[in-house]
Amino acid sequence: MTKEQYPLYLANQPCQPNANLAVVDKYTGEEVARAALADAALLDEAISAAAGAATPMRRMASWQRKAVLQHLSARCKERRDELTDVLVVEVGKPIQYARAEVARLIATVELAAEEATRIVGEVLPVDDAPARAGYRAMWQRMPIGPCAFITPWNFPLNLVAHKIAPAIACGCPFVLKPASFTPISALVLGEILAETDLPPGAFSILPMKASDAAALVEDERIRKLSFTGSPAVGWELRNRAHKKSVTLELGGNAAVVIERDANLADAVERCVFGGYYQSGQSCISVQRILVHRAIYDDFRTRFVAAVGKIKTGDPRDEQTVVGPIISEAEAIRIERAVQRAVEQGGNLLCGGERSGCIIQPAVLENVPHDAEASCEEIFGPVTLIEPFDDFNAALATVNNSKYGLQAGIFTRDIGHIHQAWDELAVGGVLINEIPAWRADGLPYGGSKDSGLGREGVRWAIESMTESRLLVIRRV
Repeated sequence: MTKEQYPLYLANQPCQPNANLAVVDKYTGEEVARAALADAALLDEAISAAAGAATPMRRMASWQRKAVLQHLSARCKERRDELTDVLVVEVGKPIQYARAEVARLIATVELAAEEATRIVGEVLPVDDAPARAGYRAMWQRMPIGPCAFITPWNFPLNLVAHKIAPAIACGCPFVLKPASFTPISALVLGEILAETDLPPGAFSILPMKASDAAALVEDERIRKLSFTGSPAVGWELRNRAHKKSVTLELGGNAAVVIERDANLADAVERCVFGGYYQSGQSCISVQRILVHRAIYDDFRTRFVAAVGKIKTGDPRDEQTVVGPIISEAEAIRIERAVQRAVEQGGNLLCGGERSGCIIQPAVLENVPHDAEASCEEIFGPVTLIEPFDDFNAALATVNNSKYGLQAGIFTRDIGHIHQAWDELAVGGVLINEIPAWRADGLPYGGSKDSGLGREGVRWAIESMTESRLLVIRRV
């Protein structure tokens, strides 16, 4: 960390009303910095400023919005090492994945800079009937207005970028509430944005308690709410948002199906990565793995051996894959879920032991489908494996979930590929790849309890704008 104290950002300006939010190194447990904490009164100021900035933001030329995003990208490149260190400390993210997240942050911002200049409309023919002869219609997309963003702790740079970069690209002012576990990532981005020529009030970044944040959801001056986090919180916020446009990116318990014709070595390698990178703390982390019985024993032997070799511990070690869970309470929750799965008849093939916030990578076999570890999102370094005999039944098992974010299918059978795409009730089907794979320019989101709407830069811009029609009658 480069500072002992970090200000919040109110209407584009740093503000240090206090230093009430402690930031802890997730591996050592030591306090490393303090951040300012906003209250309800500061939030009201931020919303008022955003409302006042709506017109000047809308009037910014596309080249100006692009220039802001290019500055953000350039400064993130210059501060790459600092941003990496922040992720290692405040998330406990292993350094190899911290570097990867910073790279994705930069790529997401650059995608938004490109999209800022191609928010297009369309000319629509309406002379399809005599009564409409001499009429011409066209539409353009207009920014929806002030947006409220609530972001999680697991990707506190790139998931912030997926909200604020599209907002800047299309001309929406915003108020961002970053996760209290990981405020500094967002505050560094605020420091960079404060260097730009954004109109006063264009952005506020306010670490704050949930109990003080009701106006983010309920204030009618906010036109759009975008939330990434737990399903329980997300759906409750949607119910309180009333007339607002709402995007929800929620949880999952992502499944992989491995057919008998798959490249087994490749499937093992990808599932090991997908189940344990980021310590399993990703909503598209591989959780359930269904393997055709003809290759099941071979897969199990290879997979368990590979998982047993995963290095855990200090996130600063270049070889570490599984670092600390975000808090000891979360680590205890994961440990208990593994224990209950065994009590309900599952077999623990390796791992599952806890030391403080570190969970040893675990593999469970034949866990009942109604066990918490199978039907809920475990959000930790744990995978479940089981055999299947029939591809149709395997797809049904994948769909037998209240979640539907992404799923992976390993097969060379083109019929099975299209069948999976047609039948799986998920937001994304990945072939010969794990559900944990994501490209930031593609539509991303889920069905069922996994969310509402889509992110990905172009799709986020669409959700932050609305079409405005123009009709001209020739006289």
